[in-house]
Amino acid sequence: MDQLPLRTPLSAHHHEPVLDVVVPVYNEQQDLEASVRRLHAHLRETFPYPFRVTVADNASTDATPLIAARLAAELPETQWLRLAEKGRGRALHAAWSRSRAPVLAYLDVDLSTDLSALLPLVAPLISGHSDIAIGTRLAPGSRVVRGPKREVISRCYNALLRSTLAVQFSDAQCGFKAVRRDVAERLLPLVKDSEWFFDTELLVIAERAGLRIHEIPVDWVDDPDSRVDILATALADLRGIARIGRALARGMLPTTALRQGDGEPAGGLAGQLLRFGAVGAVSTIGYVLLYAALRPTVGPQAANALALLACAIANTAANRRLTFGLRGRGGALRHQAKGLLVFGMGLALTSGSLAALHHMAPGAARLAEVAVLVAANLAATLLRFLLLRAWVFPARRRGTEHTAA
Repeated sequence: MDQLPLRTPLSAHHHEPVLDVVVPVYNEQQDLEASVRRLHAHLRETFPYPFRVTVADNASTDATPLIAARLAAELPETQWLRLAEKGRGRALHAAWSRSRAPVLAYLDVDLSTDLSALLPLVAPLISGHSDIAIGTRLAPGSRVVRGPKREVISRCYNALLRSTLAVQFSDAQCGFKAVRRDVAERLLPLVKDSEWFFDTELLVIAERAGLRIHEIPVDWVDDPDSRVDILATALADLRGIARIGRALARGMLPTTALRQGDGEPAGGLAGQLLRFGAVGAVSTIGYVLLYAALRPTVGPQAANALALLACAIANTAANRRLTFGLRGRGGALRHQAKGLLVFGMGLALTSGSLAALHHMAPGAARLAEVAVLVAANLAATLLRFLLLRAWVFPARRRGTEHTAA
């Protein structure tokens, strides 16, 4: 998978639509016309760029397709898309995949979210500040009107996400989101759900890849006529959480490929050696300082082990990011586990050198201990580079993590 281009602001001079707002619908003949006309009028009055409104009809069986076609014929900047299969996520996937607008958004047809939040939602994407933007009903500054049942369900769902998948975003379910098209092109092939879990899955993958998610508080009024099957949706969401959790635990989501500027750092082996050497030099200085600080209280062997352990963890993390170009949290635990095994080899080498010094010169001075340990640590560093390159972060594994779908 190709890496993402760097975020850049969009030009102020655009003749084609900058924003494509998708309205996914299923059997919405009662609300569709009034909502689309209201959205279209709001964008014409407040949005400073060219825009498009896309009605994505996913297999409606009422008059929704006829109304959507009429609106597309009557309103400039409006089009409609008809899908043969039902699924809110499927409708968004299809509409976003076909759009060429640099910023893609969607909102629910009931317009529960106040449209005054639309420009603040997409502004960070237009400016290049963020990759994804979401409305949140759970942040300070939000004003929400809904019944206690939906309030409890929403808060419990987002708390479950935080506790099981360790997400940082606050509201996965608010039907008010936007994404840059270059980001969507990389994310959409990875999202498997075609129903209501689509939003959550997209956000989890994006966050794990280290993409920037911007949140804005919204004013939101519950639609009392909502026909969402809460029980069926909740069960589907639980299955989706379990599926994503398993994929993350097994390192099967290729999230590292999605970071801006990620990939194999330039310079090949020579560049890797230079970066590894710089990381190693900092690690060695840190190791010496830690050893010198710990040695008076815990003794030479324990001081060596503790200093080497702390520096090994930091060294693995730094080399993962700087030397071998892997970012995000995908595979990080596996890399640290392998790094600790390499640490064990380095520990054996340095501890053996220290033991040999004490055997040959029982009264060796502190300076001699440090000199032997520095030399042994440098040898361990060379061994570490070879093992990191060939085993912990092999080129084949890096390629797999960047291209698997």
